[in-house]
Parts: sequence; C-alpha cells; structure tokens
Amino acid sequence: MQFGIVVFPGSNCDRDAAYVAQELLRQPTRLIWHEETDIQDVDVVILPGGFSYGDYLRCGALARMSPVMAAVMEHAHQGKWVLGVCNGFQILTEAGLLPGALVRNRDLHFICDQVPVRVERTDLPWTQTYTAGRVLTLPIAHGEGCYYADAVTLATLERQNQVVFRYCTPAGRLELAGNPNGSLNHIAGICNEQGTVLGMMPHPERAADALLGNADGLGLFQGLLQAAALV
Repeated sequence: MQFGIVVFPGSNCDRDAAYVAQELLRQPTRLIWHEETDIQDVDVVILPGGFSYGDYLRCGALARMSPVMAAVMEHAHQGKWVLGVCNGFQILTEAGLLPGALVRNRDLHFICDQVPVRVERTDLPWTQTYTAGRVLTLPIAHGEGCYYADAVTLATLERQNQVVFRYCTPAGRLELAGNPNGSLNHIAGICNEQGTVLGMMPHPERAADALLGNADGLGLFQGLLQAAALV
C-alpha cells in the first residue's frame, strides 16, 4: 500500500505521518508537495497537521486552494482512502469532503495535551483493530478544534453513524470535563458516508510508537493495511 503525505507550507506533522507509514508499517511512502497535481500512484492520502499557510484567513482555507487538492478530491471521489489529521481535518471541511467546520476552542486558548477519545465505530477499516467503546489516549494540539455544524448536519451525522471518535472522560463518559474544546456532540472525528474519508483532530501518528510510551494510534493505520490485504 502506497502512502502519500501532502506537504503544505506550514505543515509540521508530515514527517511524523511518514515515519509511521514508512518505518513502523514498512510501506512505500512519499511526501507530496502541495504544487503537485498527479497522485495516481498513491493508495492513501494523508493531510497532516500543522499550520498550512500560517492559518491565514481561516484554518485550511488557503490550503484548500492548493493545486494538489483537485487531485485529492478526485482521489476521494474515486472511493480511495483519505485521512486528515488536525489541520488536515480543517482542510477536508474547507474542501467540502467532510461536513461542518472547526472553529475556535471554547475557552479561546490553544490546547496541547493528551486526551481520552472514545471509539464509536469498529466496522471501518480505520477502526477495525479496536473494540467498540474503547478509550484511546491521543495527543491534541490546536486552537481551532471545536467541531461545529448546524442542527440538520449534526442529526444527519448521528443518523448515518458518521461520528467515528468522541472526546470523553477516562472512563468513557460524555461529560463536560471530557470535552477539551467544546466540540458539539463531543465530536473528535468523523467520516464521509462511505467511510473512506476520515477527519480527526487528535493525532494518531503521534501515538503510534511504543518507544514513546503510547501506541494507541497505531491500530488506525494497521486496520487500513488489513483491509487492503483483503482486496
């Protein structure tokens, strides 16, 4: 499985994602500069975290206009895999590949922490290595990570089971104390209707190496490999 990690001016998690794909998973991996327009050689596109274009105008708004995004959108429309993490999630919403928006955190502060995140679905390749309701510990680092959508969109997401991860307490409860940024419905990650495009604010790639003391995020990538092996 060929991984492609898009690099925008201001990306700072691209090498983390590449390390997981290339060193931990032992998969062919290449960095894709934002001006490229041909990504037909990759099976999985990762839009990494960071501050693309300095977060000017609005997080992800300028990156969405990069030349590579037309190819990413075509990749997604073909039913291929796309993962957007943190700033990558913001870019996916700006591009219309996922609904809703990421806005300023509830308390208007940048948050850098490790937080509990509950797995809501295990029927996706992304999450098939986890058990339903499992609480992962994943890093977050964002100032605009509060998930927002109108009432109709939220209802649709819930009805169609598109919420993949939720912020929670260490015991897995959906309480105010377990919602670090004020996201509606405690949403930490969602997917498209097909389950092929996943956006999430927490960083699984920063919790993938046991040498760092936490490999809770590695299962997300391993599940995708298992699914690919069955195709």
